[in-house]
Amino acid sequence: MNKIILIIKREYLSRVKKKSFIIMTLLAPLLMAAMLIIPFWMMSQGDDTEKDIAVVEEGTSLFTGVIPDTKTMRFHYLEDARMEELKTTFSDLGYYGVLYVSPKQALVPGSVEFWCKQQPPLEVTMHISNALEKEIERLKLETYNISNLDEILASVETSIQIQTFKVSDTGEVKKSNTGITMGIAYISGFLIYMFTFMFGAQVMRGVIEEKTSRIVEVIVSSVKPFQLMLGKIVGIALVGLTQFVSWVVLTGVIVSIAQSMFLPDNMMEQIQSGQSIMSAAPAAAQASSTIQMTEAQRFIESIYSVEWGLIILTFIAYFMGGYLLYASLFAIVGSAVDNETDTQQFMLPITIPMILGLFVMLNAFQNPNSSIAFWFSLIPFTSPIVMMARIPFGVPAWELGTSLLLLVMTFILTTWMAGKIYRTGILMYGKKVSYKELWKWLRYKN
Repeated sequence: MNKIILIIKREYLSRVKKKSFIIMTLLAPLLMAAMLIIPFWMMSQGDDTEKDIAVVEEGTSLFTGVIPDTKTMRFHYLEDARMEELKTTFSDLGYYGVLYVSPKQALVPGSVEFWCKQQPPLEVTMHISNALEKEIERLKLETYNISNLDEILASVETSIQIQTFKVSDTGEVKKSNTGITMGIAYISGFLIYMFTFMFGAQVMRGVIEEKTSRIVEVIVSSVKPFQLMLGKIVGIALVGLTQFVSWVVLTGVIVSIAQSMFLPDNMMEQIQSGQSIMSAAPAAAQASSTIQMTEAQRFIESIYSVEWGLIILTFIAYFMGGYLLYASLFAIVGSAVDNETDTQQFMLPITIPMILGLFVMLNAFQNPNSSIAFWFSLIPFTSPIVMMARIPFGVPAWELGTSLLLLVMTFILTTWMAGKIYRTGILMYGKKVSYKELWKWLRYKN
């Protein structure tokens, strides 16, 4: 046991001291924190540039005063203006752009034109199009000569947002959000795939390096091959676990610091009170802004309602189980070849179940209780990926227990098989190994 601990310590320290490990451990949280904080920071940064926009109508004043001003946009309705001259002189006259409105716009989609020195932001074009659309709809409805039409439309206007709740067997009720649940399911499954493949490949490369440098001949004179393999697998697993925990902690710290530095202090209060963060929100879109802020409030409440404890614990369990299972297979590949270019023939049986698990995962977070998702979440070679995609939606305890039990049993079996092949393969040099040869190594008694 002491020898295994020494091997684990060597594998762990030799990797965590590498510059590549330190750089990735520090760089990844920065990238993840940026993905979390930048969207909120961009929402808090409104365009404060004042824009004076000239509006020219062709032979009518039907839309005069229809487009409301905002804090950053002011519309100037010009009478008897010549559009051909304004196209080239609007900038000299102090206008940000010139809007040309034709009375044919209700019938011809391209009859509204906006001339500008640069590509106008989406906020400007959406504000103009929303205002014109509302006015055209109002004019069309007036032709029906229905009295109190505005009041009728206001009374029948309806917006439905479905709130979802999860009810446990004990009767406990929690708010939920399907979008958040699907996001967690996808990220969890993909991280399991990425970590398992990445750190499993490290086991394979480590075995090949020791084999080609002949250092393994010295090592196996002091320890058994199985002890060497187990120590290597567990040591690299601890490296992966250390990196994952570091990423979670550092990301949380960086997000907290960035939030206090770059986001306004009252941003959360604005979201909770349903106020728009964008100071230049179009007046015609106030109703939709209120709905969006209500959705943002529900989004935040749903994040807090997620069972993070269960997800983190099961993630660690399936990460360790899936990694140990595949790491033993990667160790077989590493011991069977002399260089990394010869690994392709043995990598296919390992990568196919993992890739298949990714495809089933896409089905699992859309239909977590389907037959294909159920069975693939029990099969040990795909369960780490598929089960993690199902857990955020709620999985019965017996399914979770059965899946973990099968995963552990399969890991024990593959480790035993890997140990028998590993003890022969690490001392074989200069010979092309086939599957038939691996079967012979597996059957050796000594």
